[in-house]
Amino acid sequence: MKYTVSIEIALPREKTVQLLADPATMPLWLRGLVVHEPVSGVHGEVGTKSRVVLKMGQQEFEATETITRREPQDLHDIPADSVVHFEREIVGKGMWSANRDRLTEAGPETTLWEQESEYRFDGVMMRLVGLLMPGSFRKQSLVHMQDFKAFAEHGTDVRDA
Repeated sequence: MKYTVSIEIALPREKTVQLLADPATMPLWLRGLVVHEPVSGVHGEVGTKSRVVLKMGQQEFEATETITRREPQDLHDIPADSVVHFEREIVGKGMWSANRDRLTEAGPETTLWEQESEYRFDGVMMRLVGLLMPGSFRKQSLVHMQDFKAFAEHGTDVRDA
């Protein structure tokens, strides 16, 4: 299953990507985040593997995230015409996913964030979830992006909701 979602954020791209890449801000906008800790490497660097635990309702989902691309590595003084890429693979019980984020300048004070997601499922139960509820994955991606937008633009903390 593949899909693409996008959102505009009313902040300059450099500020947007710095907030998005900062591990200290993740709990403020990533709804359900329980743990996001590197087990090898340095947060945000290509090759880094992290343990990720998300709580959805009463269930917790644990996975390993691997950073597969980050360009440019230095998120300061990014040329206006370049595209910022963040890419990662996430592997958990019965599931593999890849997320490819592209951030471009939509204007001098606006950033366009496009995210392409791909999911593959193992086992009968996870395949059924993928077949019967594909829209829920897209919807969840949009919720995360909207939560980040609210945090970046207004300081809204999802833990207060």
